[in-house]
Amino acid sequence: MADNPMLKFVSLAQDYPTKRPAPARKSDFGEITDSFATESAEAQASRCSQCGVPYCATHCPLHNHIPDWLKLTAEGRLREAYELSNATSSMPEICGRICPQDRLCEGNCVIEFSGHGAVTIGSVEKFITDTAWEEGWVEPVRVGRDRGLSVGIIGAGPGGLTAAERLREHGYDVHVYDRHDRAGGLLTYGIPGFKLEKPVVMRRVERLAAAGIVFHQSFEVGRDASLEELRARHDAILIATGVYKPRAIEVSGGDKAGVIDALDYLTASNRQGFGEALPARLDATGKHVVVIGGGDTAMDCVRTAIRQGASSVKCLYRRDRANMPGSQREVKNAEEEGVEFVWLSAPEAFGGGKHVESVRATRMRLGAPDPSGRRMPEVEPDSGFELKADLAIKALGFDPEELPVLFGAQGLGVTRWGTVRVDHKTMMSSLDGVFAAGDIVRGASLVVWAIRDGMDVAEAMHGWLKARAKESNNVAA
Repeated sequence: MADNPMLKFVSLAQDYPTKRPAPARKSDFGEITDSFATESAEAQASRCSQCGVPYCATHCPLHNHIPDWLKLTAEGRLREAYELSNATSSMPEICGRICPQDRLCEGNCVIEFSGHGAVTIGSVEKFITDTAWEEGWVEPVRVGRDRGLSVGIIGAGPGGLTAAERLREHGYDVHVYDRHDRAGGLLTYGIPGFKLEKPVVMRRVERLAAAGIVFHQSFEVGRDASLEELRARHDAILIATGVYKPRAIEVSGGDKAGVIDALDYLTASNRQGFGEALPARLDATGKHVVVIGGGDTAMDCVRTAIRQGASSVKCLYRRDRANMPGSQREVKNAEEEGVEFVWLSAPEAFGGGKHVESVRATRMRLGAPDPSGRRMPEVEPDSGFELKADLAIKALGFDPEELPVLFGAQGLGVTRWGTVRVDHKTMMSSLDGVFAAGDIVRGASLVVWAIRDGMDVAEAMHGWLKARAKESNNVAA
């Protein structure tokens, strides 16, 4: 009987792809880790315990068949592993790079609980699909029989792109409208290259364009066409804009030059990666930078500032390390690269004249838990201090824009948080034939959830369009 290729977690230690030394990686925007060599990927995949209830899959929003494609990888059946991985995800190599695996699949790996260290699922996932691209296994989108119906999708982020692909497979004409000059949304302009190199995103977009999906770039709904005009052009509409409105910070001096929003900063840096000029006001070179916030966007900002050559970079966060929302892996990477974290601290004011010169802050302590269970930060009396800052970046998260006003669609229902109100069974908004999915419905969340929602809403739209076409045919008869 042949040896079992799996359950090697007892004899084989957890390992990740080689991470470039901090001095080397902070000098450019290339991804900080190499890809697995084939032998290493197979070895790490073989550590999977093939448990009967795979918590890794149940805690993955896409419910990827993780144990199955790990086994195929361990057996050297990489093409089959890719096909299985691709069956449940429209962007597996992107999720492998940017998903917070420590909070999702790897964080719920059974052998992690046993003390042997989780299977490095994300790195294997990235390896499988990168190999598929290199070997030519990634096939064109399989366009379905032409239905003579068209769909308009507002937003070219992960949710919109996923829905576009699925709807094209069902045979619909698909038009994607996006305010930016390149598709990808936050994948292109929000996430830095050291986490997700842009050719990885662009090859996905090019694959969709080759399938006949039409991209209308630099197109703003409300400026170039109202929502009602788009409804007249298409048989169904999907709103997948994401949430882009930066959360305000209620301290004095926020209008000073040098106090900027995180997304403006990250977008400008990513545009520079495409060969565009970096505006001086968004360049951290030689400056003392203070980033306010503790999420993944804040981590992207501090690590970008390091690469731009800032004199110093500090991250100011009102809770402690254990209670921050961002990935602990990202915190570790940032510390290795020279970022200083100022825990349990909150800004009180931005000091200086017309241009910011400092961030005045106060120490915090953790009090009673809030309704979510997180302990609420409270001000420590008489604990004020000051940080030098030539550039202060606000990275406090994002809220929805006022879409009924922006789109000229007063009939579009929204919740008290500004997200689009939908029937969660049909994913349709208050407007007939107008669907919504992703962050604009659930609030700021993960890319993997946007992909999940894109898949679900595509099926909901397909069902609705089929039913409406059937009704029209019956009426005509």
